[in-house]
Amino acid sequence: MRSVISQTITLPVPAQTLFEMYLDPALHQAITGSPVTIGKEAGAEFRAFDGVLSGTILAVNSPNLIVQSWRSTAFKPADPDSTLILSFVAGKAFGQIDLVHLDVPEHDYEGVTLGWEKFYWTPWREYLQDRTQ
Repeated sequence: MRSVISQTITLPVPAQTLFEMYLDPALHQAITGSPVTIGKEAGAEFRAFDGVLSGTILAVNSPNLIVQSWRSTAFKPADPDSTLILSFVAGKAFGQIDLVHLDVPEHDYEGVTLGWEKFYWTPWREYLQDRTQ
């Protein structure tokens, strides 16, 4: 059976800003605290957290959609890459990210699910809060 992680996060900047921040290596690093390799077009390599996360940008539809192949070092060698879909939705005062993460192996499902909040959403909120103070 196919696994699906679905999360929605709202942050206090426009959706287009969130989109640009995710694809900008320096800003992505500022948010997560870890160097990242990422590009703005299909085929670009993705690496984060000292290689713990890796993949490829599969599609970009600026400023609304990013699709990546994605895997962590907790995936077993025989596990296929998962697919990460990030949709950026404009709101009146805030931007929203709708995350759909498909085909995370069962043995890493809980870690990845919790990891989005721990390694992305909480640091991103803190980064934006620090910038507005």
